[in-house]
Amino acid sequence: MCFLTDKPLTDNMQPVVAQAAVTSKRLLLGMAMVGLFLTGCQSTPTDDLLGDTPYQTSTRPSNDRNLDQQEIARVRTSLAAQYIRKNELDTAQRQLEKAFAADSRYAPAYDMMGVLLQQEGSRINLQKADQYFKKAIALDKDFEQAHNNYGVYLSQMKRYKEAAEQFEIAGAALGYEGRIGALENLGRTYLQMGDRTAAAKAFLRALDGNRNSIIAHIELVDLLLEQQRVAQAQKLYDETLILVQGQGISPRLLLQGIKLAAAQNNITTRQQLAQQLLSAYPLSDEAKQLKTWLNNPEAPWK
Repeated sequence: MCFLTDKPLTDNMQPVVAQAAVTSKRLLLGMAMVGLFLTGCQSTPTDDLLGDTPYQTSTRPSNDRNLDQQEIARVRTSLAAQYIRKNELDTAQRQLEKAFAADSRYAPAYDMMGVLLQQEGSRINLQKADQYFKKAIALDKDFEQAHNNYGVYLSQMKRYKEAAEQFEIAGAALGYEGRIGALENLGRTYLQMGDRTAAAKAFLRALDGNRNSIIAHIELVDLLLEQQRVAQAQKLYDETLILVQGQGISPRLLLQGIKLAAAQNNITTRQQLAQQLLSAYPLSDEAKQLKTWLNNPEAPWK
């Protein structure tokens, strides 16, 4: 849902829009922030779909369809998710209007409209998005995806305390497939609030739920380094390198490795990683931090 960078919080948080084809209480749309993932819906297509789609066609005449209204809303919402993924926002909006017309109480459609308006990003649409997320939650308070997506929106609006409340709800929902992502978002929100203790607890909860959470690993390495708990940080760092094997190593991971090597007086490793960082990512923020530190090795990292 994009987790190996030092971009601002909401750049790393992606609203969940995948698997739009399931029921409203467990419509599981996988993350993210970082892009948008979608699984195809095996349902009767709508009459305005183009030829090669993942949707099955109906064998009934067009005037003899027997879909109930919620099913129509579900299909329209699933289509909208696909269009949002392709950034075809006008087309997505039209599909959601048809979903509302079919079932005005279908919570996932309101959640998806919130995601759409948030992605468009204008001041007017950002204001509108708030009401759509609230409507989705009002219609189905157990719709965990809407809580997570509303949290992403609130974080973007710098309403961090409210965002944390939404992520906490989604992160506490056992059985929700997006629960670990919500806990990762919760931890990053606490970092934005300056509450590093609460952030660490959220990331540890994410690791308890999924030991392969790369986001939790990376964030906890930094938090442990701040506390000079080098051995624990090194253990998590080594696990992270295994998890990202074959994906390349980000500037953030390189800088973490440099800090760990420096803390353990491992000059050879520190020099190797520093050379790799400066060669591969010379314009990165991490390279700038390294250069500043090299000019004054006794100073704390910033």
